[in-house]
Formats: sequence, C-alpha cells, structure tokens
Amino acid sequence: MKSEVKRFDQTLLWVIIALLMWGIVMVYSASIALPDNPKFAKYAPTHFLMRHTMWIVIAIAMSLIAFRIPLNMWEKNAPLLFIISLLLLVVVLIPGIGKVVYGARRWIAVGPLSFQPSEMVKIAILLYAANYMVRKMEDKENFLRAVWPMALAVGVVGVLLLAEPDMGGFMVIAVIAMGILFLGGVNARMFFLIATILLLVFAAIIYTSEWRRERIFAYLNPWDEKYALGKGYQLSHSLIAIGRGGVFGVGLGGSVEKLHWLPEAHTDFLLAVIGEEFGLMGVLAVIGMFFWMAQRILEIGRQSIVLGDVFSGLAAQGVGLWIGFQSFFNIGVNLGAVPTKGLTLPLMSYGGSAMVANLIALAIVMRVDMENRRKMQGGRS
Repeated sequence: MKSEVKRFDQTLLWVIIALLMWGIVMVYSASIALPDNPKFAKYAPTHFLMRHTMWIVIAIAMSLIAFRIPLNMWEKNAPLLFIISLLLLVVVLIPGIGKVVYGARRWIAVGPLSFQPSEMVKIAILLYAANYMVRKMEDKENFLRAVWPMALAVGVVGVLLLAEPDMGGFMVIAVIAMGILFLGGVNARMFFLIATILLLVFAAIIYTSEWRRERIFAYLNPWDEKYALGKGYQLSHSLIAIGRGGVFGVGLGGSVEKLHWLPEAHTDFLLAVIGEEFGLMGVLAVIGMFFWMAQRILEIGRQSIVLGDVFSGLAAQGVGLWIGFQSFFNIGVNLGAVPTKGLTLPLMSYGGSAMVANLIALAIVMRVDMENRRKMQGGRS
C-alpha cells in the first residue's frame, strides 16, 4: 500500500487534508454558540462538530472504495449511474419521502441520516458527460448529434432540480457539463450557442420568479432598509464579519457575527467567519489553496488526455471545474461579488452529502493521477 500511495500527487493530498482539518476547526467555531438559540436548544455545543466529523469519516471510507475502482469501470457504468441519479431526483420530490428543510424538498432521510441526491448527480453528470464525449468524438462538428442529446440530459436534470428548488445545484451541474463539452473539443460555435441558451434560461428563471429577482436587488444594495433585515441580511452581516477581521483577524473563536447575527455561519457563510477570525490573510490562504487545487486537477486531466485516455482526462477536468466553480462562487457570495446562492464551500462547510460527493470525486482524480503515473512508467493502468 505504501508504494501505491506514492504513485499519486502527495501535495494535492496534503492540501485536501489541510482544508478538511481547517474546516473541522471552523465548523466547531461557527456552531459552538448555536445551542443558545431556542431553535437549537436541544443540541450540545459539539453537535455540529461531531456530525461534521462523522460525515468526514464516512466520506473518507467511501472515497477509499472509489479510489480502488479502475477508471474503465467508471466509464463502463457512467450511463447507469446517471439513470440512477435521475431516479433519485424523482424520488426526492415524492411527498413523504423527500424531506423539506427551509421550504426546499432536497433531502432523503435514511434512518438518522439524510442525504442530498443533487450532490450525487454532480458526480454522475461529470462521468456521463466524459463518457458521452468519448462516444461522440466523430460527431463534434454536427450540432444536433453532438450537443442536443447532452443538452437534453442537462435540461431534464435542471427541471428536476428547479422543482426542489435547487438553482445553485443546477448552476454547478450546467458548468460541469458545458465545461466538459468545451474541453472535449466541441465546435466553438456550438459551445457558445448552447452557453447563450443556458444564460437566457437562467435569466428567464430569475425574471419569472419574484423572490429570485428580490435576491438580485438585495445583492445590488444589501444596505437598503427594504433588504437589510430581509434578503440582504446574510450578505450585509457577512461583509460586516469580513470587514471586522481586518488584515490578521480577531483570533480563533473571537467572531461576534457567528453569535446569532450571521445565519448559516457553519454552512454557506463559513468563509465570513474565517475572514473575521483570520482576517484577509486567512481568506487569501483559502483562495490560494482552492486555486492551486483546481489548477492541479485540471493539469492531471490534461496529462491523462495526452496519454491517450480521454474519458479519465475529461472526468478529472470535470472535477476541477466543479471544485473551482463552486468554491469561488461561495467565496464570491461571502465577499459580495456575486448574488447570494445556497452553495457550500467544498471540503470545509458543514454538509454530509456534499462532503461525501467531494471526496469521492477527488478520489477519482487521485485514481486518474495514479493510472497516469503507471502509464508513464510503462506499466498497466
């Protein structure tokens, strides 16, 4: 096992471990005062810490299993995994099975635990898109044959996700699918046409939804008295937290905003607590690690394509696009650079399904890297 471990990127592994460990510390820091809120009065101060740690252990166990699976097995079963993920998206919408939290039906309860099918769909869609591009290599110049079948698959996923509703998840999945189409070599005119259609679809969704329009207006001016205590509340307090942190922060555990001022401080707005307690230096460290990780994953994918394994390369690059887009979108939300959306910070925020999906996806990347190194050494993949 020791010699096998040396066959993948050790630096990437340590960056992942560093983000996981820092996330554990910050989830504890951000949630320790929640039992003072009547809503969480029955919880111990360590409740979210223990559950977060438990999910990390489960995620690591599942990622170790995923790492042992050869890439040709993922490729062979990609369509089946995609069909299963669609069925789960249907099941979660069934009353009595799907669990409603904050008005959204996104979770399926399994005993004392709940999981979010949309997180599993992210893995399924990147594997399916990579498999699809390999099968459609000869049709790259034909718009109908090359693009529309994949666009239809993404559209079906989008309809099911918007029914929950989960527009943030749909955005990530659309970016993964479009990114793989582009990296797979689809004609540029086709790519920009379908990208334009997607942008128009998102614009129409926002325009036809009053509460989504209000979110955009609140993002543009969170300090307006109309939004300061409503849809702009989270953003305004996130900005206060980051501003209060200054350059070096107020110190670990010293955040004031996490004391019932900033909602969802341990999930969507964990970076705001990092900014308050570790300051600009802490935020830059998080940005730097995610930027390096996304760039390194994309490089692993490019290397696999050069070695002749297009599926593995596109799958790895899909993970890089996913981690890169979601992390920087979450960071942008916390900094007020993009409108508020319910996307967690990968590997750090509290959330069991997201943690499992992230570590399985990264295990697939590690497997791609290991198979690349075997090929370069003249061995079998």
